[in-house]
Amino acid sequence: MAMAVAHHRESSSGSSINKHLDAGKYVRYTSEQVEALERVYAECPKPSSLRRQQLIRECPILSNIEPRQIKVWFQNRRCREKQRKESSRLQTVNRKLSAMNKLLMEENDRLQKQVSQLVCENGYMRQQLHTASAATTDASCDSVVTTPQHSLRDANNPAGLLSVAEETLAEFLSKATGTAVDWVQMPGMKPGPDSVGIFAISQSCSGVAARACGLVSLEPTKIAEILKDRPSWFRDCRSLEVFTMFTAGNGGTIELIYTQTYAPTTLAPARDLWTLRYTTTLDNGSFVVCERSLSGSGAGPNPASASQFVRGAMLPSGYLIRPCEGGGSIVHIVDHLNLEAWSVPEVLRPLYESSKVVAQRMTIAALRYIRQIAEETSGEVVYSLGRQPAVLRTFSQRLIRGFNDAVNGFNDDGWSLVNCDGADDVIIAVNSTKNLTSTSNHANSLALLGGVLCAKASMLLQNVPPAVLVRFLREHRSEWADFNVDAYSAVSMKAGAYAYPGMRPTRFTGGQIIMPLGHTIEQEELLEVVRLEGHSLTQEDAFASRDIHLLQICSGVDENAIGACSELVFAPIDEMFPDDAPLLPSGFRIIPLDSKTGDSKDTLNTHRTLDLTSSLEVGSTTSNAAGELTTFHNTRSVLTIAFQFPFDNSLQENVTNMARQYVRSVISSVQRVAMAISPSGLSPSVGPKLSPGSPEAQTLAHWICQSYSYHVGGELLRHDSLGGDSMLKHLWHHQDAILCCSLKSMPVFIFANQAGLDMLETSLVALQDISLDKIFDESGRKTLCADFAKLMNQGFAYLPAGICMSTMGRHVSYEQAIAWKVVAAEENSVHCLAFCFINWSFV
Repeated sequence: MAMAVAHHRESSSGSSINKHLDAGKYVRYTSEQVEALERVYAECPKPSSLRRQQLIRECPILSNIEPRQIKVWFQNRRCREKQRKESSRLQTVNRKLSAMNKLLMEENDRLQKQVSQLVCENGYMRQQLHTASAATTDASCDSVVTTPQHSLRDANNPAGLLSVAEETLAEFLSKATGTAVDWVQMPGMKPGPDSVGIFAISQSCSGVAARACGLVSLEPTKIAEILKDRPSWFRDCRSLEVFTMFTAGNGGTIELIYTQTYAPTTLAPARDLWTLRYTTTLDNGSFVVCERSLSGSGAGPNPASASQFVRGAMLPSGYLIRPCEGGGSIVHIVDHLNLEAWSVPEVLRPLYESSKVVAQRMTIAALRYIRQIAEETSGEVVYSLGRQPAVLRTFSQRLIRGFNDAVNGFNDDGWSLVNCDGADDVIIAVNSTKNLTSTSNHANSLALLGGVLCAKASMLLQNVPPAVLVRFLREHRSEWADFNVDAYSAVSMKAGAYAYPGMRPTRFTGGQIIMPLGHTIEQEELLEVVRLEGHSLTQEDAFASRDIHLLQICSGVDENAIGACSELVFAPIDEMFPDDAPLLPSGFRIIPLDSKTGDSKDTLNTHRTLDLTSSLEVGSTTSNAAGELTTFHNTRSVLTIAFQFPFDNSLQENVTNMARQYVRSVISSVQRVAMAISPSGLSPSVGPKLSPGSPEAQTLAHWICQSYSYHVGGELLRHDSLGGDSMLKHLWHHQDAILCCSLKSMPVFIFANQAGLDMLETSLVALQDISLDKIFDESGRKTLCADFAKLMNQGFAYLPAGICMSTMGRHVSYEQAIAWKVVAAEENSVHCLAFCFINWSFV
């Protein structure tokens, strides 16, 4: 029987008070009264005073209860509900912590065993060093991680395959929970309460291997089903075909599988695998899915395309999934591969010899994917535009798959190379059989009268953080993209009508609006719609909007993720954004090339010094407010660019020439951006706008301040900010706009601080295209010409209040401007001119 506190009114009669006290201080509710109150609570947990009075009138069974007592009942009911939810949450957290604690204890036990084993091996090796038998020593010190090579077995012999399957199971378990591989912690991913799991990579073993352990709130059978569907989560997997499947005697299943994987760049061939996959249940109730390569399995199902693949090897790998008390599972994932690095150019071999790359692309990706599914199943993930998570996942998969298809250009997909013009920097491939229908709904299919043309290229980058470059390409599209080319692709995809760029000239207004659709739980991958605002230049439809919508995926934006691949892939999409819209993806992929010798070392070095080109400009658009970005000194990465264009047969030659020139211009722009964000660059600007002998950023800042003090007689910065990084930072964050321009026949800007960039509405990368005369109006140019001789003679000049123009055409007023010569102290020569616009504002 439910009870509520009864608040009694005072009575003038003492006997009445005693009567109430004798009755007790609680009021008992009947089951009918509780049921009526619960119905109201389900509709409105916090009813107003009027609603409570109405309840008493409508329910005769509550007529003997005062409104104040009803209010207290609802207060108590809300309190009990809150306590119940909190108790449930704490129980869930406790279960997760208990499971994670169990996982960490097992990991600790494994490490202790590994330490003991290493101590024993060390003692044994010391003993052997005192013996004369070097041959015995060599034989005794073989690594425990070597895998015996199996002779060719008959694929039609179930008993032989079961023997291989059992050996695979034993070897996999010894890697997942034992010491068969010398595991070291994955750099930059320390385990903790908020971590996704425990990640490790191999050290000094045959091939490259990675391991992950984590807690996932899904049942083991569901996890096994997801992980076995490798193309759904492994973005590099092109196809997986099961050729033979039979039941093993112990209730498990054995499958013979042929897998094709994409090559990440245009510089290397793709890989394929013939493997045996064994699925079984252990005595303790754990699920196991283990897999290994079989030798001598012949070519794939399409021998004609076999020449485009190199056979890789999978050493015993797989998934161990253990159920947890109270729900959920503990998952152990091991990926151990031999990617045949000999078959790729030497410069790319670190990519195929890095366990960190395998960890990021496969092992960590698998654990993240099943955790993402678990959170979506629990309803914790919220997406924009009302799209279901499965729909957005499909969009992401289609974008990456379409980009991979373009990069690889497989013959069996219909791709063929076009003879180039002698310059092999850009590869042109044509697919006349491309089918862009994404679903069975042919209403949204695209009938291509000609086909699809792809222009692609790969290049090496030196000392450029991939995450920073991708973030810049995403946030500053106008720095590298041509709006008219985007418009051509968008119109072709929407209507199937082909127009060569220039037939409908369009002006890009500079507006780029990014609308988020969804992201993974760790936000390492973002899915979004980008709207590019444009207007026609033709007079008859000058006011018609030419906005372009792109579906875009961006990944690898965290510069602290060691070995992670950074990608920016996009495709034109109809503004109605249908679920089955045809997609023709283009984009960029940057993969770090890490040396094998340093594979197990933490390559996170000291934070780079703030410099005017990279940290201050690019860092200001990222989460690194202080401008301190992690750098990878003396490292290289490979950039792959692929752009796809629909074409009509009558325009194929025109589109080919346009695509080749466009990709070359994009490459040039990316190289310019890469120089800007490279921590090793000398210049405080980008590319050709300063000579190779330009001063370093801090030196230029020192020259600017020193020259101001010498010529003007005052201090540009406060005394406490003079020196080292501090001077550079204070100059960058100075409230007035400070700009420097070169001393040439056509002076162009070579540096601006943050206020200067804001005033001109530009970036350091685009600054080189702005000449000094462009920012002044007619009156300002006359004043500058009149005072120029004075400036060069006495070293400085004061310019009166005036108006200048931003790159977006907006008028900017300033109260006063000071110009002075910046002298290179070491050479005693004029390096450039500096301008300081005081108290500027947009008109």
